[in-house]
Amino acid sequence: MDLNKREYVTDVLKKKDNSKVTVAGWVERVKLMGNLAFINLRDMTGVLQIVAKGFNDLNKITPESVIAASGIMKKGQKKSGEKELILENYELINRAGTPLPVDLIQNTTQMEKRIDYRHLDLHNPKIQAIFRIQSEILHAFREYFYKEGFVEFQTPSIISSASEGGTDLFEVKYFNEKAYLAQSPQLYKQMGATSLEKVTMVVTVWRAEKHDTIRHLNESRQMDIEEAFKDEFGVMKRMEECIPFIIKEINKNCSNELRLLNVKIEIPKFKYLSYEETVKLLKIRYGEDLTPENEKELNKKFPNTVVFVYDWPLEIKPFYIMPKDKKTAMGFDAIYNGMEISSGGQRIHLPELLIERLKAKGLDPENFKSYIDSFRHGSPIHSGWSIGLERFTMILLGLSNIREAVLFPRDRYRLTP
Repeated sequence: MDLNKREYVTDVLKKKDNSKVTVAGWVERVKLMGNLAFINLRDMTGVLQIVAKGFNDLNKITPESVIAASGIMKKGQKKSGEKELILENYELINRAGTPLPVDLIQNTTQMEKRIDYRHLDLHNPKIQAIFRIQSEILHAFREYFYKEGFVEFQTPSIISSASEGGTDLFEVKYFNEKAYLAQSPQLYKQMGATSLEKVTMVVTVWRAEKHDTIRHLNESRQMDIEEAFKDEFGVMKRMEECIPFIIKEINKNCSNELRLLNVKIEIPKFKYLSYEETVKLLKIRYGEDLTPENEKELNKKFPNTVVFVYDWPLEIKPFYIMPKDKKTAMGFDAIYNGMEISSGGQRIHLPELLIERLKAKGLDPENFKSYIDSFRHGSPIHSGWSIGLERFTMILLGLSNIREAVLFPRDRYRLTP
């Protein structure tokens, strides 16, 4: 059977009666009734019912087997009038083993086992829907910043020293030197923005903390921007425009997936709170970071709102955040639906101040020489942020665990598949 002539389910369902077609996909089920059989065939676009008469070997087709089938399209017997394929010929391309290790019907399999068999878990249309929506998030993010004149570029994944300090790194052998997997594109995107002015990137980052939570991964993807001649409020405004754009694109292009997941995504409101206002509102101690419980409390007070918490204490924020004064940093966090989705701020563009802040954080400026020197030859003020792709997907879709939003999770206990 010539698979190059294969057509998709949604296309053949639009064909006129008596059209001859070839389809291929995964068998959801086979119902045998004497010498008559009904096969539900699924591809990436939908499900087609195949009616087979006089085929004596269909009992060898197990659920999730891959077949190609050809025949004639006819108006079906369903009340909907949806067409069905009258089978003339078929080819069993790959027979699925049985029983399947993952329950694709009732979705009763525990997450850990589902991830063990992720290739099969992805046969589930609901799981597929998560990653189709995530694909739309990436596309919309890129589209927004492309239209705004940003340059997309890529940064190294192997670095010689910590990008942010204070975070455990995964050490790798790099010829005769010690190197690390990048925990952030931070230093490189700053160097890009101070020349190209507006840069964006989607990068993989690695953090070696021994987390064991529903919101953390040790390998994740970030959607980053950095922009020259903007302070922290300027790039917060970018996020205020970008997030609604992404959500509108999801609602426009992923309506079937949202319906399948029973999810409705509304455009959020945006609110700005200083750290001092936030501390008073939540009745917590000044100088502490926000806990997950604090973030959830913000969501209760400001539902469906992205809350920008700005003007943080200087000692909490990374060394590269510009000081506002001796105690306050020009940095911010964005809290959405009870979870931090982003952090950012204005960066230090003055070499001597950067050296001072590195020393204050207990870091050796010699390890950051090329980064520091990049600001010695005419560097504008610049600001930026990053949004974690998996966490953003988790929040938008109301998933209970971030591992639902990554194809092949990497955490402290998992290195396969």
